[in-house]
Amino acid sequence: MKKTRLTTPLVRRNGVLEPATWDEALDAAAVGLAEHTGTSYGMFSCSKATNELNFMAQKFARVVMGSNNVDSCNRT
Repeated sequence: MKKTRLTTPLVRRNGVLEPATWDEALDAAAVGLAEHTGTSYGMFSCSKATNELNFMAQKFARVVMGSNNVDSCNRT
């Protein structure tokens, strides 16, 4: 099987993935994230990321998404 890369963003419309502009794709992602805030959202980060990136990930989860469901493999 030949591996291929996506060359354009895709948005699901009526159950089918269709090509979209970047603005449409980002708007769809924002709407999807807005539907899953609070306890329905969780963030898991990786110990191979920098401390700064892990900090920003937990900050995004807590401030933007309103969730305290943050975990990391750093604690093991």
